[in-house]
Amino acid sequence: MSNLTRFDPFSADPVSELFQGFFRPMRSMLTTQDTELASMKIDVTENNGAYSVKAELPGVDKKDIDVQIDGRVVSINAKVERNKEEKEGERVIRRERYCGTFSRSFSLGGEVDEANAKAEYKDGVLSLSLPKKASSEHKRLTVN
Repeated sequence: MSNLTRFDPFSADPVSELFQGFFRPMRSMLTTQDTELASMKIDVTENNGAYSVKAELPGVDKKDIDVQIDGRVVSINAKVERNKEEKEGERVIRRERYCGTFSRSFSLGGEVDEANAKAEYKDGVLSLSLPKKASSEHKRLTVN
């Protein structure tokens, strides 16, 4: 009897290399070389009256965080700076700290009341309290 094997189109070396980078999530480009890309981890929860967002922004100064709300779209932008510390007689073997900017934008299920939204930054975590806008009554038209 013959053995059946399942064909995996992505297992071939040239094809695999091509598609590995293609299906990875896009991340913002950083301004320094030889660094890993920064990412922002977020948690979004919802209750009857508001959305709650928690975003991890380690090493970011509070003044370098920008939050924008446009209807139901929330954008969080952050800038991280690292001073170059080079001492005479030392050479850098590995540098994993980064500098640059990164951002996340996401859409919520309903519109946000921007006037009552609140943001707090503590211990590297940005907390957003985004109250929902009161739903407007739909107007019914009578058909003549």
